[in-house]
Amino acid sequence: MKTFMIERYGDKAGVRAGEMPDPQVSADDILVRIHAASVNPLDLKLRDGDFKAILPYRLPLILGNDLAGVVVQVGSAVTRFAVGDEVYARPDKDRIGTFAELIAVHQDDVAIKPATLTMEEAASLPLVTLTSWQALVERAQVQPGQKVLIHAGSGGVGTIAVQLAKQLDAHVATTASTAKVDLMKELGADVVVDYKKQAFETVLHGYDVVLDTLGGETLEKSLQVLKPGGKVISIAGPPDAAFARELGANAILRLAMSALSFRTRRRAKRRNVTYSFLFMKASGDQLRKLTPLIDAGKIRPVVDRVFPFEETREAMEYVEKGRARAGKVVVAMT
Repeated sequence: MKTFMIERYGDKAGVRAGEMPDPQVSADDILVRIHAASVNPLDLKLRDGDFKAILPYRLPLILGNDLAGVVVQVGSAVTRFAVGDEVYARPDKDRIGTFAELIAVHQDDVAIKPATLTMEEAASLPLVTLTSWQALVERAQVQPGQKVLIHAGSGGVGTIAVQLAKQLDAHVATTASTAKVDLMKELGADVVVDYKKQAFETVLHGYDVVLDTLGGETLEKSLQVLKPGGKVISIAGPPDAAFARELGANAILRLAMSALSFRTRRRAKRRNVTYSFLFMKASGDQLRKLTPLIDAGKIRPVVDRVFPFEETREAMEYVEKGRARAGKVVVAMT
């Protein structure tokens, strides 16, 4: 099958087209012919080797973390899917590889594609909708009327998190550039802070939850907008010991991750708020909970541009250089 892969870490020009054997299908797997896949910042980090200490992939590695496609084979123990089903998924972190013609995915990680969406639209959603759900519903347990700040509202996660937070009846603030203010309001944001004109930490106060998608100074300043007992959940900040435990990391790695986030956790504690790092997990069950909201138009995909599969490397460069105006970048099979 045709793929886009890396053979070594850290080589930005090293993403190349190549042939790989078709996947083997285990009893609980379904084999999906991929129609579309989306590009995520995670793909860039994996290419650069940022997670090689905690996600020890065997090289060569096929990149890609989202898919929409059609089931072409089912394992002997599969009960939920049949050949011909249109599905979407974020494969488990140990079984990524959606920049390919085919992929074998465990049935627990897959859901029937929203009927109202194209393959390209559906492929843009799994990773970012699962991230939003796990941050806002599972981790933060957002309640009606709570105040939620979502950074980079026009990004892949941001466009979905803003919509999901509104469905949870939260008061939603987001940060965006001047050109994206109207889009943010269209997606449901109650307050849009134009970061080119205002410093969010000076105008927002008393928030219950912050979803940080940027890390760095943005994460540190986010602690200031939380009320006592508030939570900042980051997908871009330093990992913590809880994340290391989830990975089953050894004691040395757990200690190292704890050290990385020590300063942020200490500052949070001084303000009587909490910090946690989120690395989303695959979940077909959660996608099935999200699908009715998508089919009802309450959460809609935002797709910036679709590239042909042959231009997957160009699609990654487009994302890396920040050219996307809003939402996700997708690659589509011809």
